[in-house]
Amino acid sequence: CGGSGLYIETATQGYSLTEVPPDPILRERLEGYPLGELVEMLKEYKTLHNTTDTTSRKRVIRALEIALYPKVEKQHYPALPTKFIGLDITREERIARIDRRLKWRLQNGMIEEVEGLIKRGVSPQTLIYYGLEYKFITLYLQGEIEREKMESSLAIAIHQFAKRQMTWFRGME
Repeated sequence: CGGSGLYIETATQGYSLTEVPPDPILRERLEGYPLGELVEMLKEYKTLHNTTDTTSRKRVIRALEIALYPKVEKQHYPALPTKFIGLDITREERIARIDRRLKWRLQNGMIEEVEGLIKRGVSPQTLIYYGLEYKFITLYLQGEIEREKMESSLAIAIHQFAKRQMTWFRGME
């Protein structure tokens, strides 16, 4: 799984992934290891070019599950002739737009949405795991951070996410 850039690349450049089913026996065996040891195991199978796979035990175990899956011939799809069209705005304008959108979302129901999810039984740990808005709003609702800290931390996290997207898109040029 990835973000917008990976989806675009998958659809246009013939990128393919092998479907790897869950392996409950492997998961149970790996569950007993500390996170640090799991990360070291994963490093034996792949280069960790980003930290996405190492942010939680669940992610590391899934990454190991994929790394250990028997290699099968992938189905390859031809790249499509594609013309990419995108917006090119300044860093300052991107940050200002993100900040306006975040402020609007917080004022128009995002906090109440997270409250409702928790009331309907979605665990705070699950919401925190999904990151960005859900993570910081859940921490705020649980009293772990103040609203001002939630808003500033969330804005920074979204700015960083957007920067990573822009880096990906530049790599597609």
